[in-house]
Amino acid sequence: MPPIVRLPVGTLAAFAGPSLPLAALYFPVYVFLAEFYAAERDLSLGFIGAALILVRLFDAVSDPAMGVISDKVKTRWGRRRIWLVFGAPLVMLGAWCLFAPPASAGALWFVGFLFLLTLGWTIMLTPYFAWAAELSGNYTERARVAIWRDTTGLVGTILAAVLYNAGADKAGGMMLIAAMIVILLPVSVAVCVWRVPEPKDYSRKTTAKPEAFLRVLRREPLFLRLLFAYLINGAANALPATLFLFFVGDRLGAAEWGGPLLVVYFGAAVLGAPFWSWAVRYMPKHRVWCFAMIYACFVFGAALLLREGDVGWFAVICVLSGLALGADLALPSALQADLVDFDTARNGQQRTGAFFALWSLATKASLAITGGLALIILGVIGFETGEANDAGVLTSLSFLYALAPIVLKLVAVAMMWQFPLDRAAQEKLRAEIEAT
Repeated sequence: MPPIVRLPVGTLAAFAGPSLPLAALYFPVYVFLAEFYAAERDLSLGFIGAALILVRLFDAVSDPAMGVISDKVKTRWGRRRIWLVFGAPLVMLGAWCLFAPPASAGALWFVGFLFLLTLGWTIMLTPYFAWAAELSGNYTERARVAIWRDTTGLVGTILAAVLYNAGADKAGGMMLIAAMIVILLPVSVAVCVWRVPEPKDYSRKTTAKPEAFLRVLRREPLFLRLLFAYLINGAANALPATLFLFFVGDRLGAAEWGGPLLVVYFGAAVLGAPFWSWAVRYMPKHRVWCFAMIYACFVFGAALLLREGDVGWFAVICVLSGLALGADLALPSALQADLVDFDTARNGQQRTGAFFALWSLATKASLAITGGLALIILGVIGFETGEANDAGVLTSLSFLYALAPIVLKLVAVAMMWQFPLDRAAQEKLRAEIEAT
């Protein structure tokens, strides 16, 4: 195995910086926002769930378009980092207006600024993930880049949970999160684009037709296999993310513990991240990811046994399951980076942006569609947050929260266990690319 050229810690830290405020958006949108707009702005859970799904339909067009644009548009500053600069103002405006709405804000305000935030997210995240995949061509180092980025993002998620609970009320907590994003996003983006270089573009051809890219996806089952496994596992993670506060507040009867338990969960994920970085030195990335998913299933199954008042046991589950989250976040995107090498070697075009556009779309679709459906199902079965729900409704909540994710994760494991692109195969591809 050739020696690993390790990226400097300063470069990794500068690159990971924007993921902190960007990740701070996820749980406000997919965990806090439904509860906030339902309680404070009197929107129904069914409407909020439907809005999350409808806004995400736009991503089916915008994400692939952004991927192609970031691959084709070359500037004196590179192909990737310029889009972080352009997207940041949209994210800042969308986050502030969505998280700190006026008292008169209603359904139109919610949908409009959710759309604006989604557009800014697309402009930033697709090139950002492509840039991460290109920072190193080494099999192990790519996992290190992804773990740095996603662990920093977990810190942002923790800060969002802390700030949400630090406010005098829900509105105050959401405003604190918005203020953090508005302050940290431009600073972190500026440091990132200043300190982090864009590596060489290894494309051998100057044109890339969209239909050719789609043909690659249809003909190469490895791309679709990884993408669908990631989407299924993303859905497994989106269900408990969306239902977390409802489970804690209504199933366990401990609404005041929702924020602290989120901090415990994501704090455990930060602590567990170095282990996954170490593990990929000795095992293929796909196999490490599978072990993490299997472990999470065993731990999370215990949530089905919890009843009102079992907060202590749930805290233990949060710690143990949180340890696996770093692998879930970082390793699939590192695997996707390896598959981009496969396309570059075969077709002569380094279309990282286009591939990660699909990755971004799968991420957001998993969160929005699964989370939206979960909220719609809760509305159909008659669940009322903060109200007395009967035993059948609470059991259904537990099944949605814990059992459905286990089934989905096991499907993803079955798809990925024998994934053939390991270290030796990737190093062969990389040698072929760099020899041209």
